[in-house]
Amino acid sequence: MAKTLLIVESPAKARTIGKYLGPGYVVRASLGHVRDLPRRTLGIDIANGFAPDYEVTAEKGKTVAALRKAVREADTVLLATDPDREGEAIAWHIAVATGIAHGRARRVVFHEITQRAVQAAVAAPRPLDMALVDAQQARRVLDRLVGYTLSPVLWAKVGKGLSAGRVQSVALRLVVERERAIAAFVPVEYWTLDADLAKRPADDPAGHFRARLVAIGKEGAALPTRDRAEAVVRALDGAAYKVLTLRAKQTPRRPAAPFTTSTLQQEASRKLGWGAKATMAVAQQLYEGVALGAAGQTGLITYMRTDATQVAAEAQAEARTFIARQWGDRFVPATAPRYANKVQGAQEAHEAIRPTATMRTPKSIRPHLSPQQDQLYTLIWRRFVASQMAPALADRTTAEIATGRDGKRLPFLFRAEGSLITFPGFLEVYREGLDDNQRDALDDKTLPPLTEGELLDVRGLLPEQHFTEPPHRYTEATLVKTLEARGIGRPSTYAAIMSTIIDRGYIEKDGKSMRPSELGCAVSDLLVAQFPDVVDPGFTSRLEAQLDDVAAGKQRWVPVLAEFYGPFAESVARAARLPSGPPIARPARAATGGAGHVRQFGAKRPTTGRVRKGTGTRNAPRTTGVPCPSCKEGTLVERRANGSPQTFYGCSAYPTCRFTTNERPVAPTA
Repeated sequence: MAKTLLIVESPAKARTIGKYLGPGYVVRASLGHVRDLPRRTLGIDIANGFAPDYEVTAEKGKTVAALRKAVREADTVLLATDPDREGEAIAWHIAVATGIAHGRARRVVFHEITQRAVQAAVAAPRPLDMALVDAQQARRVLDRLVGYTLSPVLWAKVGKGLSAGRVQSVALRLVVERERAIAAFVPVEYWTLDADLAKRPADDPAGHFRARLVAIGKEGAALPTRDRAEAVVRALDGAAYKVLTLRAKQTPRRPAAPFTTSTLQQEASRKLGWGAKATMAVAQQLYEGVALGAAGQTGLITYMRTDATQVAAEAQAEARTFIARQWGDRFVPATAPRYANKVQGAQEAHEAIRPTATMRTPKSIRPHLSPQQDQLYTLIWRRFVASQMAPALADRTTAEIATGRDGKRLPFLFRAEGSLITFPGFLEVYREGLDDNQRDALDDKTLPPLTEGELLDVRGLLPEQHFTEPPHRYTEATLVKTLEARGIGRPSTYAAIMSTIIDRGYIEKDGKSMRPSELGCAVSDLLVAQFPDVVDPGFTSRLEAQLDDVAAGKQRWVPVLAEFYGPFAESVARAARLPSGPPIARPARAATGGAGHVRQFGAKRPTTGRVRKGTGTRNAPRTTGVPCPSCKEGTLVERRANGSPQTFYGCSAYPTCRFTTNERPVAPTA
């Protein structure tokens, strides 16, 4: 009987696929990459067109030998590695390492591990796509050239044992520059003025609302000082308040698109407190398959490295049927939603991340999942179902309140806004998380029924002091969001970028916030000064676009590398002539769990016990006795990020008040 060998990366994937194929198939796992550049040498012949010197890695010798034997015994060989550039490159390396003739190497691709997708894929094999292979090969060679060339410069100028990466160094630079913007930030005082108003009679609590001063004459409502705010309060003494205009409209809000790699990592950070690496580890398990009792090994989500938002028509049809059955026809939009890709040139995969079966609800499979698998599957399932639902509807009302005295109009104009969700739509299932500097415009904030010309009672004027706030520190979520928006990195690289800059000790985490260590600042400063192109976000983005062109067959990879390497080699030579600086020690780092470094997300029942959140033990804060200039209630206390020698000062009322400064506070003189 003819025998077909199908090679995938992981044993879990092999088990899931094996149950969908008949007895004529043998499924084997390569356990990931089988060849790579040598570890201790550059492994690239620069003078000979950047030819890489690949070798079978030491730990894969037995695996490759077993695959060679399986290849010899098979009539047909199908390479079914992941459906992206890296997967294409792995397939090519497997073919070369096992001696599969180029014409005999057949590639199959599926974006979900289901019986329908697997059987359709094996029925339509194709040749290896060498443009995708070349694009991944170019990235690997570029990263090796940068890493192996810059690292000795860091050893000589900063400290032994350091390393630099092409894309990771750009991410580090962004974090360092954000920290310095925070340190250089000078808070600016400003005031707001609210009027506490009420419908007549004023004894009905439901008739109370607040309006904010928005204009003084034809100017804005700038109140830079207490004196200015108090002068306006005095000018409004005894004033009458009247509804000048009233505008009401119904506002629809569409659901967010189903997850891409970037948005999944962002939302897992916001809602679950997970780092990118942990998120992708659990997503990999859900994609490759989980044992669901009698149903056996089952792939639960589509491929998780993607920057596409489109969804297969049959998946949308199933979701619409489920939504109608669960919530009623009103929750099903007239036409299936379509979401535009926000990432220019998105092409890493054909679909967004979604459950392979909408009918497979989180509740129905919860007994078979680990707690982490359950959390992430629930997040993906809810986001996808919500993305296929009708928009939410809200009634938004804006009232402008005029002021006057003795029949004459005063120049002070107030505004009150209200919103009321009248139809929940997709909000019945899912509401997108927010970053620290965001607010949800659909939060219910009702106004009492008002009419134009209606007179109002004023119950008080409420001036309030504020200070402008510095930029927020990056979290893994916001850093990934920034990298994607600026075209730096790709879906398969975000998790590696985050884990690398943290594991090297260049970045420390305080809760979710990312703060550069002294070492990270020194490394970034040297790279920015001596290799400005390599760590320039715009340059890196353009290089990524060139790699996309290689993948699309529009450019050849060797000229792309040659264009990069000439100026880069000159920069390296200049940097080598610089004097060495005093070595900087690596910061001590505590073992952690939770958001950034989850010890084990692989087992159904983690063997290391409950995953711990946080970044280690913090020292008790030492107060300075200086009142917080922002909230006026707390005092400034001395703080230090875990493992860092750098001190900063923050409000004791954190997290209610988030004021921080790097300057030592000085108590005001009498």
